[in-house]
Amino acid sequence: MSRGRPKKRDLAAEAFAEGMRLVKLNPALAAVAFDVCRHEDCAHSPREGLVRVSSSATLHVHPDRLAEPAAWAWALAHAILHLGFGHVPAAKGVREQPDRADLAARCVVVNRFLLGFPIGKTPEGLPGAYPDGDEEQLAARWRRDGIPAVYERCGTAGDEADLHLAEWHGWYGQPPDHQLAFATALTRTVSAAMDMAGGRRDSLTGEVTALRPWQRALSWFIASYPLLAGIASGIKLVADAELARAHGISVAAVNAEAGEIYINPLRTFEDEEWRFILAHEMLHAALRHGDRCGTRDPYLFNIACDYVINGWLKEMDVGTMPEGLLYDAQLAGLSAEEVYDRLAGDLRRMRRLATLRGKGVGDILGAPLCPPRDYVDLDEFYRRGLYQGLDLHQRQERGFLPGGLVEEIRALSHPPLPWDAQLARWFDEFVPRPEPVRTYARPARRQASTPDIPRAGRYFPPEEIARCTFGVVLDTSGSMSRVLLGKALGAIASYAEARDVPAARVVFCDAAPHDAGYVPVTEIAGRVRVHGRGGTVLQPGIDLLHRADDFPPGAPVLVITDGWCDVLRVRREHAYLIPQGARLPFTARGPVFRVS
Repeated sequence: MSRGRPKKRDLAAEAFAEGMRLVKLNPALAAVAFDVCRHEDCAHSPREGLVRVSSSATLHVHPDRLAEPAAWAWALAHAILHLGFGHVPAAKGVREQPDRADLAARCVVVNRFLLGFPIGKTPEGLPGAYPDGDEEQLAARWRRDGIPAVYERCGTAGDEADLHLAEWHGWYGQPPDHQLAFATALTRTVSAAMDMAGGRRDSLTGEVTALRPWQRALSWFIASYPLLAGIASGIKLVADAELARAHGISVAAVNAEAGEIYINPLRTFEDEEWRFILAHEMLHAALRHGDRCGTRDPYLFNIACDYVINGWLKEMDVGTMPEGLLYDAQLAGLSAEEVYDRLAGDLRRMRRLATLRGKGVGDILGAPLCPPRDYVDLDEFYRRGLYQGLDLHQRQERGFLPGGLVEEIRALSHPPLPWDAQLARWFDEFVPRPEPVRTYARPARRQASTPDIPRAGRYFPPEEIARCTFGVVLDTSGSMSRVLLGKALGAIASYAEARDVPAARVVFCDAAPHDAGYVPVTEIAGRVRVHGRGGTVLQPGIDLLHRADDFPPGAPVLVITDGWCDVLRVRREHAYLIPQGARLPFTARGPVFRVS
C-alpha cells in the first residue's frame, strides 16, 4: 500500500492570510466591513498587481500572486482606505468610472495618509512625499497640467485602475456608508491612542496584554491577604492620568462612597510599594475615616489617620512604604482621634505635610470623581469585608495584626445604635416605671366564674406617680429647627407613654425661661404651645427645675438644643438632644444623642 504524498503548502495563500491578519490588528481598518474575492476566474482581479477594490466593498485579490505578508498588508490597507475615504461609494444605477486624474489623485491621498499611519511595508519605487490638497484639487490640477509620472502608478493593481464602481444591488435600505464607519472607527482609535499615552489603557484594542503594577498589587490582596481580600474584590481602581492631574492627585486617593481608588498611572513604584499604597487607601475606606471626622478639621484628621494606618502597615509588613509618607514611631498604639488631638497644637507645621494625594490636601475624597454607578449598602460592604477578612486572617494564622486595628475592626462589626434607640435605653435606665399597688381597700374585682371570691384592686399612689417623671428644657430660640423639635418631642412622648409616665415637667427657654408645668406626655408633641423665639439662655431653665419644690430631686432632665447656647451646669442626671453634626460649646457630662 502506497502512502499519499503530503499536501503541498500554498505559500501565496499563507502570505496573504498573514497580511490580512496584520491589517485586522488595526481597529480603524477592521471597523470597515468588506469581503474578499480570491477566485481564479474573477473578472475584476488585477492581472499584474495585488488587489482591486469595488464599490460593493469587495477586495478582488490576485489568486496566486506571491508577495511578502508586509506587502500584502500595505496593499490591503490601501484598498480599505479607498473605501473609508469614500473613493468607491456604493450607489444604485449605472456607474461612471473615474478618469486617470481621479484615479491618480485618490491613490496619492491614500498613500500620503499611509505615510503617517503605517501598515505593512511600502512598496519600492513609490515617492517618499506627496503634494498637498484633497482629491478634487489634485485631480483638477492634473487635468489642466497633466499627471506627473511619479504619481501616475501609485495604486495596487499595477498599470490598471485599482478602483471599480459597480451598481449596488441591495435588497432593502440605503447603500452602506463606509466613509462614516471608517471615520467613527478612526476617532475611536485616536482616542484610544491618547488613552494609552495617558496610561488609561494598555492597548488600542482594549485587550490587557500585561497587568499594570497596581493591578498586580490588587490581585495579590485578593489571592494572598485574607484581611483585605473582601475589600479588594469589591473596590474599583481608576487609573486615569488626566483625571489625576485635574484633581491634583499626586499618587492616589479614595472615595469610600463610590468604592473607588484613584491612581495616578504616571507615578512609578515597585509592586511592594503599590501594595502599601492600595492597603493604605482601602483601610481609609473600610474604617470609614471620612465619616468619623465629624466636626474636626478634615485635612488634619486625614493626616492623623495616615499616621495610624502607616504605622499598622509597617507592623503588619504589608508591602514597602514609599519614601515621604507620614510615619512616627512615637505615635504607635494611638487611635486616630488621639493623634488628632496631639497634632492640633501645631497646625502650621501640619499644613506642610503631604498625604498620598499631595501637600496640603487629603487623600480621603468627599465625592466621587467618576460618573455615579449602582452601589451596594456601603456600611454593610466594608463592615462585612473587614470582619470576614479578620476571621480568615486569624483562622489561617497569616501573621501579626496590630491590636489597635483589631479593636477598630471589631468595633465596626457592632455599629452604633441610632439616636432614638439610645434615647430609649436612657429612659429605661433613668426614668422608672410606676409600680401599681394592690389593695382590698379599693372596690373588689370579681370574675364571673367565681363571683364569691373578691380580688385585690390595682392603683398608682400619688407618691409613685410623682417619682416617675422627668424634666424637659427646650431651646425655643430663633436658630432652632422645627424638624429637630418635632423629632425630639415625638420620640420623648412615645417613650414616656410606653413607660406609663403620666406627665413631664416642661420648661421653654429663649432669652428667659417659661415654665409650662407638668404636661401629659400625650400632649408634649402635639398640643404644647412653644413660647418665645429670642436668644438662647438655657441655664435659668435648668435652675428653675433645681429650685422647684414639686420636681423630684432624683428626676432626670433632657435638654433639647441646637448647640448655640450658653455653658450649662446641671447638678442631676441629664442628657442632651442635638442635631447631627452640631457641637456643644462645653464638655458634656451627660450622654449626647445626635438626632439625624
